[in-house]
Amino acid sequence: MKTQKLVFLGLALTLALVTPAGAVPPGGDGPWMVRAWFGDEAMIREVAAWADHLGVHREKGFLRVVVDEEGLARLAAMGFWVEVEEEATARLQRPIVAAAEAVETIPGFPCYRTVEETFAAAEAIVTNHPTLATWTDIGDSWDKVNTAGPGYDIRVLKLTNSAVPGPKPRLLVTGAIHAREYTTAELATRFAELLVANHGIDPEATWLLDHQEVHLLLHLNPDGRKIAETGVLWRKNTNTSCATSSSRGVDLNRNCDFEWGNRGGSSSNGCGETYRGASPASEPEIQALQGYMTSIFPDQRPDDLVTPAPADATGLYLDLHSFSPAVLSPFGFSPPNCTTGPAPPNGTALLTFGRKYGYFPGYTAMLGSLSCVDGSTKDFSYGRLGVAGYTIEMGTEFFEECPYFESSLAPGNLQALLYSVKAARAPYQLPAGPDARSLVFSPPAVAIGATATLSALLDDTRYSGAEPNQSIAAGEIYVTTPPWGAGATALPMTASDGAFDENVEAVTGGIDTTGFAAGRYLAYVRGQDAAANWGPLTAAFLYVIDPATAPTLEGQVTDVTTTQPLAATVQLGPFQTTTDGGTGLYSMQVPSGTYGLTVSAPGYASEVIPGITLTDLQTLTQNVALTPYTVVFSDGVEAGNAGWTAQAPWAITTEASASPSHSWTDSPGGPYGNNVNTSLTSPVFDLSGLTGAVLSFRHIYDLESGFDFGRVEVSTNGGSTWTQVTSYSQVNQTTWQLVELPVPALDGQANARVRFRLTSDGSVVEDGWHLDDVELKAVLLNPPQLIFADGFESGDTSGWTATLP
Repeated sequence: MKTQKLVFLGLALTLALVTPAGAVPPGGDGPWMVRAWFGDEAMIREVAAWADHLGVHREKGFLRVVVDEEGLARLAAMGFWVEVEEEATARLQRPIVAAAEAVETIPGFPCYRTVEETFAAAEAIVTNHPTLATWTDIGDSWDKVNTAGPGYDIRVLKLTNSAVPGPKPRLLVTGAIHAREYTTAELATRFAELLVANHGIDPEATWLLDHQEVHLLLHLNPDGRKIAETGVLWRKNTNTSCATSSSRGVDLNRNCDFEWGNRGGSSSNGCGETYRGASPASEPEIQALQGYMTSIFPDQRPDDLVTPAPADATGLYLDLHSFSPAVLSPFGFSPPNCTTGPAPPNGTALLTFGRKYGYFPGYTAMLGSLSCVDGSTKDFSYGRLGVAGYTIEMGTEFFEECPYFESSLAPGNLQALLYSVKAARAPYQLPAGPDARSLVFSPPAVAIGATATLSALLDDTRYSGAEPNQSIAAGEIYVTTPPWGAGATALPMTASDGAFDENVEAVTGGIDTTGFAAGRYLAYVRGQDAAANWGPLTAAFLYVIDPATAPTLEGQVTDVTTTQPLAATVQLGPFQTTTDGGTGLYSMQVPSGTYGLTVSAPGYASEVIPGITLTDLQTLTQNVALTPYTVVFSDGVEAGNAGWTAQAPWAITTEASASPSHSWTDSPGGPYGNNVNTSLTSPVFDLSGLTGAVLSFRHIYDLESGFDFGRVEVSTNGGSTWTQVTSYSQVNQTTWQLVELPVPALDGQANARVRFRLTSDGSVVEDGWHLDDVELKAVLLNPPQLIFADGFESGDTSGWTATLP
């Protein structure tokens, strides 16, 4: 259920309709994050003419914008109702003082690396993965060119497997063009680390770096970012356009040499937040970017506004920004936020990719920009070169809180970036086709000459927004050589239910391994829909073994305290088996190699053994003893309140449950309210002598994305202070999910508590949060171990010394 409520009372929070002379700012000196409730598109465009950044939420009827006293007065004079967002404003105004012992971090935001830390991470990637990465100087920052200060080199981290020849399609990602947008460079850096760390281990990372190129310009505006790292809301570079004042600098996303200054989407005022610079590409940072773009991408369209790029044009450009959860296409001066320019000629295809990217983090795709923009990076990539270019507006803050970045923003956008690498081969075509997902080989390793069965799902529905989708029409497997390679052979897949007639179709296909040598092979799957659109590839590893020589891992899994055998799951790298429930024995034959072993069983802490090396003709015995969990607290919500402190309106409900009929919810019978801060707090738990604490629960949630949060918190002092472990913020998560959260902060604590806390803002409200099957468990630091046992059933008395009477 979705409800929208406006709150206009409470002058400490809200400015009603007032004249500039009567506008009284809220407490503090500003700046403030505000919501401005607008009436029509003209009001948006008018604010965009002087405000530096807008979060436009048309479905909710408001703008989000950072303003000072003058800005508040201008909004009031224009007829806006204005509401201050207290929490977001507090974060903007948070005093940031660098501790002497932590000068290489951003105080208050430990999840974001500084410029120096980011560059050091890039250099480490190159050092540790020299065949996968290069770190190239492509230009200089404004300070390095124009001042006696050090300034910075503008560098690109290029990722690809140099052992696999090209040509290869290219994805270019830029971060931190606007200095205060903390999430952008960190996300790009984590993406690089994800790819290189998993190459050769994960089939997706492996094939993407083998057959694609990823170019990451992690910090496009390092001079400005160093200022922003001190807590200043710095946007531009450090050009002295406005002498040495804090308003100086050029907006680098208005400085590109395409429609520069032509569409009313930038400022000619050297002190303005959207100052476009003295001339097109006047800034050294943009000169470096444009030069690099033209060196790696082919020119695929004329520089007009009406000729489309070819449907099979290659290359993709993403400019990472914050805030406002949106995927924005060229042109920045397209309607509805700008009345001076046309829509891009590849508009339909551009929107399709935007909706595909938006699917993963839950963002809205649109043509154009949040406000009228000219001289932008995405317009240069598309307008000059025909390369599909986008602005990715992530999250809801400039200084995004770390828990939200870690739990929601980064995971969704990393998945979207992985998809983007795939789509870079043909971004105007591939996103219209179905995704191939959930690839599974059965068996995981097949003997030479046997047929390996590969199952997958072909899915034509994964879009954010109203994208047309069709029934699946076909599926194909390629082994070793992808479809574009010389000699590629397609192996057909069939619908598991016998007919291709649904937009999500389970498919299977067989690979005859006769003539294969023992080893590991990349297998690629792609799907086609009824509109003849082929989607991008997804890969899986096919393992072929020679049973006569392949090594064997075997052993027994038991309970560490009783030595009784256990029914357990044994995972060796990508291979999995189960033990015999009666004996605890397992045996698995795998290719030679070095693997990590994970053994798990219900009710027990998993055991992880790294670095198990197996060689041909070897049988290795690996016995594992698992330690049972001590359940500190368990609540299935079926026997009433089990000691919780429930702030109203938290209550037990039967409207939804994971098992069997009751759950806790923050808002029984309907949506939660505006400006809520309400919690469900556990009793005090004694975890003395326990370690490896894990909090588990099942939940569903429906929370306004990026604005309303379900927060999981822990306390080590009985509830005097709290630390957030994670948070959730997304709409329509209506399938019950099991969450297993390690909470090491509670290890050994005698006054531990956990709580679930809902916070909301003053606008859209949703159905809320439901929790069930809450459990806190840990393991004993020194579990008792059985030294000896004899049931006298075996007849073996060798362990006894018996004295005859």
